[in-house]
Amino acid sequence: MMSTNVNQKWAKDAQNQSRLSFGLAVTSLAQKDEKIVAVSSDTIDLMGLREMMRLFPERILETGIAEQNAMGIASGLATTGMRPYVCGYAPFITARSMEQLRNDVAYANQPVVIGAACSGITLAVSGGTHHAIEDLALMRSFPNMKVIVPADAHEAWHLTRATETIDGPCYIRLGGRHEEKPVTPVDAKPVVGEAIQLRGGSDVTIIACGALVSESLTAADQLLAKGIKARVLNMHTIKPLDKQSILKAAEETGRIVTAEEHHVTGGLGGAIAELLAEFHPTPMRFVGMPDEFAVVGPTAQVRAKYGMCASNIMSKCTELLKY
Repeated sequence: MMSTNVNQKWAKDAQNQSRLSFGLAVTSLAQKDEKIVAVSSDTIDLMGLREMMRLFPERILETGIAEQNAMGIASGLATTGMRPYVCGYAPFITARSMEQLRNDVAYANQPVVIGAACSGITLAVSGGTHHAIEDLALMRSFPNMKVIVPADAHEAWHLTRATETIDGPCYIRLGGRHEEKPVTPVDAKPVVGEAIQLRGGSDVTIIACGALVSESLTAADQLLAKGIKARVLNMHTIKPLDKQSILKAAEETGRIVTAEEHHVTGGLGGAIAELLAEFHPTPMRFVGMPDEFAVVGPTAQVRAKYGMCASNIMSKCTELLKY
C-alpha cells in the first residue's frame, strides 16, 4: 500500500519530478559529506540545485553547455578524492561527452555519478536532437558503469542517495519538466541491482523501467479485469541486472513483455533478451521506440504514437497469451 507520509520536505520540494529529487538528494549528501561536489552543465535550476548553491557555493561548478568539459572535470575531481555528481541533459551528457565518459570515467572506474535529466522523449517538442532514446544502450555497454532508471521521484531520491557508497561510476536516468505519477512509497528503500515486484501474477510478466512502470501497472490492472494475471517488475537498475528475478518470472509465467522509453534495442529489453537467450529461452515482446528517430510533438502524444503506453503493453501481453 502506498505510504501517505508525504510530510518530508524533499518529497514536497521534488513536486513528483525525479530530476528535482536528484538535485535535492545531492544537496542532502553534501550536507553530511564535504567531498560531495556538483558539476553542472547549465542545469542549476533544472536539477533544483539552488539550495546547494546557497549552502555550498564553493562546491558547485557550472561549466555551461560544455558537457565534455563537465565530464573531464568530474573525473579529475574524483582523482583527488572528491565525489562528483554531474548534472546534465540526458541527450547531451551522454552522446556529446561519450569519449570522456568512456576514457575518463568508465575506463578509469571513477566514482562519478551522472544525473541525466529530460531522458527519453520528455523534450519532444525540441526535436530529435533533444531526445535521449539510445542512452541506456550507450551506458550499459561500458564496463564498470551502473545504470539506474528510477520509476518516480521517490525512487530517484533514494537511489541517488544510495550511490554514496558505490565505488565506481553510475548513470541515473531522470525525467523532464513534468510531474511523474508516484508508483512507489515515499519511504521505500530500493536497492541498486534488485528489482521490485509491484504486482503478482502467473500468466505473463511485464518488466518495465522509468516512465513506463506506471503504464505497466495500468495495463496489469486492466488485464486483471479480463481475468489475466500479469506480474509487474519495476526494473529500476538496468546494470547490474537482477538476473534472479527475471529468471524466476520467466520460469513461473513463461512470457515476458518489456516496456521502456528507449529504443527496443540495447536497453532494458535487450539486456533481458540476452539473459534469457542464454539461461532460459522465453517468448518475449518489446514495448519501446522502433528503429527510427521520434517525431516532434507533445510527450504524451509521441509516446502514444509509438505504443509506449498501457494499451500497447496490454496488446503485447494478450498476443503472447495466444502461444
